[in-house]
Amino acid sequence: MPPTEVARQTIDPRDLLDPAPQVVQDSAVTKDEALEELADAEVVPCVSAGIADAKEVLDACLAADIPAILDRQEACGAQGHPCAPRIDLCVRPDDLPKVMAIMHARWRNLLDQEGTLTDEAGASPECDDPPCPACGAPGPLTNGACKECGLQLE
Repeated sequence: MPPTEVARQTIDPRDLLDPAPQVVQDSAVTKDEALEELADAEVVPCVSAGIADAKEVLDACLAADIPAILDRQEACGAQGHPCAPRIDLCVRPDDLPKVMAIMHARWRNLLDQEGTLTDEAGASPECDDPPCPACGAPGPLTNGACKECGLQLE
């Protein structure tokens, strides 16, 4: 390998976005490379978050060889309504599934750490429908809504 080349490392998405902050030493894509690569490309916002969370997701994307950039949203501008600044993480449309996989891996990791992730063997066999995200009621939807709390899901 010539001295000017940088070795790229393979990273498992489950290792990305660990709830404990980590410093990414050798990103597969640097911020400058991402800016250059996305300069003339179509990008779409895929995650909107506060600055700390947006930077964490950006670092995870760069480490996974996904070029991404941050873009500040416009403030709401309402008088007497102090909104915290929000940041959009922008990627190419083709990279959206990869970012989704990273975010899903983080979510699964957090569930696993909290002990709220149920085992596949412990799942209720009598119901194929997932529980309601608001109240946790199992069972099929009624007219696209939860039968217990009425949350419209379809």
